[in-house]
Amino acid sequence: MGFQPPTDKQAKLIWSAVTALAIGILVVLVGLILVGIGIVVNQLSGVLIPIAIGAIIACLLDPLVDLFESKFKIPRVRAILLVFFIAIMFLLILAATVVPQFIYESKQLMDTLPVSAEQLQKKIGEWLSKSPFGIKIRTFWEQEYGVKVQEWITTAVPTISAWIGNQLLKVVSWVGLILGFALVPVYTFYFLLEKKGIKENWQKYIPVNNPKIREEIIFIIKSINDCLVAFFRGQILVSFCTGTMLAVGYLIIGLKYAILLGVIAALIGVIPYLGAIISLVLALLIGIIQFQDWLHPLLIVGIYALAQTIEGWVISPKIIGDRIGLHPLTIIISLMVGTTLMGGVIGGILAIPITAVFRTLMFRYVWQKKTETNG
Repeated sequence: MGFQPPTDKQAKLIWSAVTALAIGILVVLVGLILVGIGIVVNQLSGVLIPIAIGAIIACLLDPLVDLFESKFKIPRVRAILLVFFIAIMFLLILAATVVPQFIYESKQLMDTLPVSAEQLQKKIGEWLSKSPFGIKIRTFWEQEYGVKVQEWITTAVPTISAWIGNQLLKVVSWVGLILGFALVPVYTFYFLLEKKGIKENWQKYIPVNNPKIREEIIFIIKSINDCLVAFFRGQILVSFCTGTMLAVGYLIIGLKYAILLGVIAALIGVIPYLGAIISLVLALLIGIIQFQDWLHPLLIVGIYALAQTIEGWVISPKIIGDRIGLHPLTIIISLMVGTTLMGGVIGGILAIPITAVFRTLMFRYVWQKKTETNG
């Protein structure tokens, strides 16, 4: 006896289950691919990082090279050398003004970090013992969780200070690593020099004969390139502007290590939200230890809020615009997923452009076709 065909309701339920299973498998595959990318990137970081830095610097300098070449009719090689000269002069000025202060403040902070952590621990303990609000917090915590706040602070504050010290050492080591790559200028020069050739000939190297599949591959590669260029070129400039604003604001209120905090904000500000939050936490900790009042931490928060407002309303729309096109919540989730699957700073940096590429592909192959079908 044959099976009865499913009813419409049963068929819809089966197809929904199959669709959910397919989506689950796709998510697992994407996760495995990202984990694989993270492993490969970590293994080849010594080779890939200089090339990536050279490509990013080339993206930043390319508009200026194009300007000299098109407007002033300077041959491209001379235009590249002229831009290199301008960039070197800028770096020398930066090295003569900002870098010494950055190194001095980094060393000073590392030397005073244990004492500062002890002062912060003592300050919080006094506040929890004498302030009415602090007493309420301590009582609630001890009754609710059975943990003495004083003991928790004794272990937590040194741990946090040690973590901050390690992160600062990592930032300094990254700066040294970047500055030590002798091949980065060579990569940058050839990326700029061969831009036209790469742009005109890269499609010839796609090993596909089917015109339709070839067109789709070209679209995907162009989408990835556009997202990467828009993100890195825009976000680096935005983070540099934000770091400068924060450093100036901290200098105005007399906060110690203002230059160091501004440089850290500019470096890790390439990762949206996460970099800004880390720099704010560092500034608040230093402000609380240095001034031991409520006014200056509030001023630090105000400076941070003003810088973020200017970045969000003026700088980012002018530099990045809506070329990435991601909602803030999407950016935060992608950062969390990227840092978890691919690990560390590299995962955080790559998470947003990969998400933007995924969004572009979804618009082309899923959402647009679904709209056309419904229409």
